[in-house]
Amino acid sequence: MSSVPAFKRLPRAVREQQMLDAAVKVFSRRGFHAASMDEIAEDAGISKPMVYAYLGTKEELFVACLHREGTRMMQAIAGAAAPDLAADERLWRGLKAFFGFVGAHRDGWAVLYRQARGEQPFAGELATMRARLVEVVAGMLDHALRAEGREIAAIDLEVVAYALVGASESLADWLADHPEAEPEKTATRMMNVAWLGAAQLLHGVTWRPPAD
Repeated sequence: MSSVPAFKRLPRAVREQQMLDAAVKVFSRRGFHAASMDEIAEDAGISKPMVYAYLGTKEELFVACLHREGTRMMQAIAGAAAPDLAADERLWRGLKAFFGFVGAHRDGWAVLYRQARGEQPFAGELATMRARLVEVVAGMLDHALRAEGREIAAIDLEVVAYALVGASESLADWLADHPEAEPEKTATRMMNVAWLGAAQLLHGVTWRPPAD
């Protein structure tokens, strides 16, 4: 009687997700350079040649992980912020979805925010995703202002969007290291820190330095 284990044949798409799950876990733990395809294959329960056949080289696999995690994050944010909501509630729901993603996918966040930033060409991929996120936030704010019959200069809108995204990323990195913290409460804290100032600016209230 054969002792060779029988493996259930799975659809290609399902198998690829298993490989990406394993790769995200290993990359988040080891980093790109220290991670090995052997470990990824072992974690996925498949052979290393199959990983190469499905998803290519280690670099291509890392990029595939970035794209999947980035797409999941963007879809969560876009799906939460309905366009007919008030500006503050729309932003809060987007933040809640964002921090909810980080809380549920801490390994994915580590790959996106920590592992990719200092490595080329991955930093370029991350910058592209971040620019899309800034566009989404700026679009949300612009839509809310236009609904109130107001407009602000494009550069001011962009600056507010970059500030909100940057602050949210820093707080999300804190959340990733604090599993006891609740994502929804973190989103509310972010609103209290950022929105009060942003709301004033978007409505034309600005601080100016004192005259010399």
